[in-house]
Amino acid sequence: MGTLAYVATVSIDGYAADADGDFQWTAPTDAVFAVHLDRMAEVSTEVLGRKTYKLMGYWDTYPDAEGRPAAEREFARRWRGIDKIVVSSTMTGDELTSDRARIVPDLSLVELQRVVERAQGLVEIFGPTVAADAIRAGLVEDFRFFVVPKMVGGGLRALPDDVHLDLSLAEHRIFDNGITYLRYLPR
Repeated sequence: MGTLAYVATVSIDGYAADADGDFQWTAPTDAVFAVHLDRMAEVSTEVLGRKTYKLMGYWDTYPDAEGRPAAEREFARRWRGIDKIVVSSTMTGDELTSDRARIVPDLSLVELQRVVERAQGLVEIFGPTVAADAIRAGLVEDFRFFVVPKMVGGGLRALPDDVHLDLSLAEHRIFDNGITYLRYLPR
């Protein structure tokens, strides 16, 4: 049986993207990227929305060639090796960049639980919109945040407003540029 984890890079005021939809400020440094690379070794399945899938499709076609950074080549290899469930009612199969991806127009909480039960390792639910219902239902067992020391003042909230959870800090790390990694588990 797997574990459902929610991973997000957020501004210090709690947004995954600013009011214009920009999230370029979330780009990882080499040290933060190394944590993402380690994290991907645990992941068996990603659940993500159409926009996030298209963004991450970059890694499906990343060249495994000399001269490319070794960490990026390894991340791409790990990304290509996991199953992907794309939650989208508008995306079509010809837009998929991976043979390990499938589209579901609507992922119920019951079906999400089945995915987690069948998985080995982590099932990451990636993106605040896709994750909101699972967070509300208490299905997420592992929260991982990369907090960027930037206030964006509004935009796409990383967590739904109407949720009350009691969490315990399980892990933390502070990077030289002020980004903080925080991992929480429900109490």
